[in-house]
Amino acid sequence: MKIQIKLPKPRNPLALAARQRQAGEHGGHQPQRAERRKYKMRLQKLLSGRLKEGDES
Repeated sequence: MKIQIKLPKPRNPLALAARQRQAGEHGGHQPQRAERRKYKMRLQKLLSGRLKEGDES
């Protein structure tokens, strides 16, 4: 009976390439998007009654 040595699972070459180039989100810093989101959330709070017209938040 031959002895078979189990080989380790091969590494993912795509993951290694992404890690080496320090992959991240596209666009990075998006101040316009954050500003739009802030006003959208404020409008939703006003419409749902959780925020009053004069409140600052």
